[in-house]
Amino acid sequence: MAALGIAVIGQGPRDDIAAVFASALATNTRIIVRGCLDGLSDVDGLPPRDGDDTLYTRLRGERDVKISKAAVIERAPETLDALRRDGADALLFACTGAFPPMRGDVGVVFPSRVLAALAAGLLATGRLGLLVPAPEQIRKLARKWERPGIQIAAEALLPSASADEAEAAATRLAIHRPHLVAMDCMSYTPETRAILRRVIAAPTLLAVSATARVLQEVLA
Repeated sequence: MAALGIAVIGQGPRDDIAAVFASALATNTRIIVRGCLDGLSDVDGLPPRDGDDTLYTRLRGERDVKISKAAVIERAPETLDALRRDGADALLFACTGAFPPMRGDVGVVFPSRVLAALAAGLLATGRLGLLVPAPEQIRKLARKWERPGIQIAAEALLPSASADEAEAAATRLAIHRPHLVAMDCMSYTPETRAILRRVIAAPTLLAVSATARVLQEVLA
């Protein structure tokens, strides 16, 4: 029986994320979830210093919080070590942020790299629409996606936003007529993607499902 170890940047369990991977992988795949902030009682005590230090997560899939990227990076190696001790055959770092080299990250699947490679393969030149969780992340994440020949239009939308809020964000993004849309957070859902595709009428990449399909190959 293959085992997938998922390191989330907040706290486990994250049944919402685990369910997406369970539906995409072989039925006998064991899924283990650990959080980089597991064991901390005061996650609100780790606020980001600025936009560049901001990560968004949902605590156990129920409460939206912004946390310090530096705090996650500090605790990530210990989380990856624990997942390896749990017997994981493949490891996923479940965040679309760009991370520096970390101890123990060899062979780990990073969704940011999966999403960026897909976007580069699908859109050599043209307009890229970007959906990010928080307004203060727009400048940083737009820089992350910059490459020659690509024009970027970004909108902020919390992954827990209502369908009406998603439709409004999609309508604002549609004004820029993107050729491709990337949803830059692991907490965005297939339901929100469906709204974007309907309103914008462009291919839309959902980080969690795109990464799940890569892991299908890794664990096959």
